[in-house]
Amino acid sequence: MTGSRTTRPANGAAGGDSPRERPLTVLYRGPLSSCNYGCEYCPFAKRHETNEQHAHDGEQLSRFVEWALQRTAAPLRVFFTPWGEALTQKRYHAAMTKLSHASHVERVAVQTNLSARLDWLEDARVDRIGIWATFHPAWTPLERFVEQCRRLAAFGVHHSVGCVGFPEHKDAITQLRAALPKQTYVWINAVKKLGYTEDDVTFFQSVDPLFRINLKAHPSLGRACQAGETVISVDGDGVARRCHFIPTAIGNIYEPSFDDALQPRACTNATCGCHIGYVHLDYLELNKVFGAGLLERVPAHFDAAGVGQLAPSP
Repeated sequence: MTGSRTTRPANGAAGGDSPRERPLTVLYRGPLSSCNYGCEYCPFAKRHETNEQHAHDGEQLSRFVEWALQRTAAPLRVFFTPWGEALTQKRYHAAMTKLSHASHVERVAVQTNLSARLDWLEDARVDRIGIWATFHPAWTPLERFVEQCRRLAAFGVHHSVGCVGFPEHKDAITQLRAALPKQTYVWINAVKKLGYTEDDVTFFQSVDPLFRINLKAHPSLGRACQAGETVISVDGDGVARRCHFIPTAIGNIYEPSFDDALQPRACTNATCGCHIGYVHLDYLELNKVFGAGLLERVPAHFDAAGVGQLAPSP
């Protein structure tokens, strides 16, 4: 399926709905780019920011939150996808808490290494919070990470847990899977440039039934995608792009006429290989796999054995 889809309902909305009446998902990535971990593959590892840089990030975050709180005409979903680690900063606790209490905000999710304190959840509407937690075996003891996962479960927070798929971490990944409840989805992010052996793929597939979907760079050129229509990427200045992987701006959310920019657009990239991108490609139908857990990467009917049956052919 390629080309325009201007008459197709978006996310269940009526065909004639205006952009402002449709649910909108915003992937927010402000200037925060510091992290307390030092993963060698990450350019932001062990990076520290000045007080002025943190203040700047805080100002832009506050402006975004106020915009989100005022955009009440349709449901809103917010996904924080920072370059660094957001939850070590209290301002992100406050932002997620405030957004979770807004009646029009359906979900507030974040990608995190889960190293930070979780007591802020006591003040949040946890039924609207989503956590995408990454286990880094070289930077945190398994026991501490699993205890954090238990705390999320005790709070009732919808969450997924995962790890980057380095073959040298197989033992740690095995221990992680064994330590978590079977109903907790454990995903594996494929490192595509490694050139996995079939044994590697078989192992990672045994942990993550959807691994082969992540292993593939999905053809996307000219394909219909929700990005730019019901899903956008927004930076700290309010500049909106259809997604994190296409740099062309489509507008600025702080402009009064911004909603006019929310239109169907075919993808201009040859392929899409990152979960937070390809999950919005129409032809993959991954919205049916993840349902309400789309942002925090939780399959709708995960049972540790049958979720792969819901997936499209790799």
